Amino acid sequence: MKRILLGVLLAGTAMSAQAADLAPRPYTKAPVMAPVYDWTGFYLGVNAGLGLGRDRAVNDFGDGTGNSTYLQPLGAVGGGQIGYNWQTNSFLGPIVFGIEADIQGADMTDNRTNVNGIQYNQKLDWFGTARGRIGLVNGPTLTYLTGGYAYGNVNTTGVAAGAPFAFSGNRSGWTWGSGVEAALGGNWTGKIEYLYVDLGNRTDVFDGGTQSLHSELRENIFRVGLNYRIGGNSAYAPVATANWTGLYLGGNVGSGTSRDRTTVTNVATGDSGAFNLAPDGLIGGGQIGYNWQAGNIVYGLETDFQGSTMEDNKTYVIRTPGASVDLNAKLQWLGTVRGRLGYAVGPSLFYATGGFAYGNVKTAINTVSFSDTRTGWTVGGGIETPFTLLGLFGPNWTSTTEYLYVDLGRSSHDLGPAVLTTGVQEHIFRTGLNYHFNTPVVARY
Repeated sequence: MKRILLGVLLAGTAMSAQAADLAPRPYTKAPVMAPVYDWTGFYLGVNAGLGLGRDRAVNDFGDGTGNSTYLQPLGAVGGGQIGYNWQTNSFLGPIVFGIEADIQGADMTDNRTNVNGIQYNQKLDWFGTARGRIGLVNGPTLTYLTGGYAYGNVNTTGVAAGAPFAFSGNRSGWTWGSGVEAALGGNWTGKIEYLYVDLGNRTDVFDGGTQSLHSELRENIFRVGLNYRIGGNSAYAPVATANWTGLYLGGNVGSGTSRDRTTVTNVATGDSGAFNLAPDGLIGGGQIGYNWQAGNIVYGLETDFQGSTMEDNKTYVIRTPGASVDLNAKLQWLGTVRGRLGYAVGPSLFYATGGFAYGNVKTAINTVSFSDTRTGWTVGGGIETPFTLLGLFGPNWTSTTEYLYVDLGRSSHDLGPAVLTTGVQEHIFRTGLNYHFNTPVVARY
């Protein structure tokens, strides 16, 4: 009997254990990866882009006459960078402090300026910077300001009265700029960045000491880069791709620099002078667009309209006591209608853009002025990412950082004894906010 009771007890216990195994259990959701990227640590990388100088050159002929124009070296830049970030928390959210150094090769040249029989050439061969960075973290995106020390090698050469002159050597100064960097997965990040580089002023004498050339060396650098983090977020993987499909509208603000290749031709003699007008200033306006999405591929249409303060009122090609030929150039407004094609990585969209451009250009020589609306084309690229600050913006808001090259073509004006011809090319760097009407625009973590 005891054996029977013991067997029943053991069988009952086994059945109870089996029933307990089959009973429903509470569901526990698997932990998800933290959406905030950790930027702390060393990184190194490469970059490539475009550089445009706006180097004012004032030539004093030594007899009370002279000219003032802009030498504008334009060309490709590329190099490498290394840096270190520290990430901490603040009342604004996660914040990053960092240091970065870079060295760049450059092919920036201007060899077309010829005024009053003097040929000017200028080239930026290389430059480097050592900068601090401070930025705000939003998920896997870092939006930052940067600034510090700059140095480079500038060569200025020319021919005056058949005699060559040359001034070259290393220059030093300062730089500032801004950018956006976004995680691509693992240890890789991508960025878009603008730098303004001031390499100082200098005055050189030539033509036997009878003439002087005062140069103000200013460079605008637009570049994209790829960084590899050493350690840190090697296990990081982007969250689900954001939903970009739908209508959006927003506003933007930024800066622009123009390289208006200008020629004045004497109708009677055929003699001509070639120089650059260089309007620069602020821009701002609004945009509206629509996106379609197929997996990670995003394509869309966008149109924008911009007001502008871009102006050059310092160029003169002849200045004598009591007489002067002064020029003034303004870009008063512009707009674009563009297609966009991008690739979405988690909540970030990397895109290229291009299409139709139009704008109003005003050019004046002394008291005679011309204003016309011109058309042309534009091409560029940017990064669009989620935007939140102190809880004031919801998941429908994004920020965009973008570079645009705008070509408004060439136009000629009859001045009677001379013909003025200008070509207008703008380089624009801007940032903006968009509100997307789909809900939500970014993936929830």
